[in-house]
Amino acid sequence: MIAIFITAVALHIPLNTVIDGVCRASVLWPSDTLRLLNLLLTVIIYYVVIIIIFVYCYWRILLVIRRQAKVTAGSSAAQAQSNKARNNVVKTMIIVSAFYAILWLPGYTCLFVIILNPHAAALKSFYYAGAFLAYSYMIINPFVYAISFDPVKRVLLEMIPCKKTSVHVNENRPAANAGGRGNN
Repeated sequence: MIAIFITAVALHIPLNTVIDGVCRASVLWPSDTLRLLNLLLTVIIYYVVIIIIFVYCYWRILLVIRRQAKVTAGSSAAQAQSNKARNNVVKTMIIVSAFYAILWLPGYTCLFVIILNPHAAALKSFYYAGAFLAYSYMIINPFVYAISFDPVKRVLLEMIPCKKTSVHVNENRPAANAGGRGNN
């Protein structure tokens, strides 16, 4: 987020202007080549590199799980637990990476088309739809972890307060006698 803020302040704000009372963002590029180069670098840094980071980090998690499986290889129960953890990490990695790749791709695709054809005003509404999809990833991502990653699911389920009906039996209290008389 800091990198995005610095990029916006250092690069995009100086390129803004007001034309006929309307603020136009990033229109004062010295050339279309620089604008396209900026978009290519943005896609590489914020799309491709992020997916590579996802895969690398989950790969490291898998290596740790495999290392722990070798240490506890004697028990078939431990082996089954390790296999379950490994499959869970792989499933979560695929879902998280796929959601990121799918939800951010339309916005970047529209940006490329808009930059290559600046007069395609109809595509701006598609860009806003793509931006909505991209930013919806931030809303969907925690739910993906909550649904597919067992340790997160377990912690979240423990956080949910449940109303448990319990019967309190007081064994120290003497039972009332059938005649309704107290102890005299």
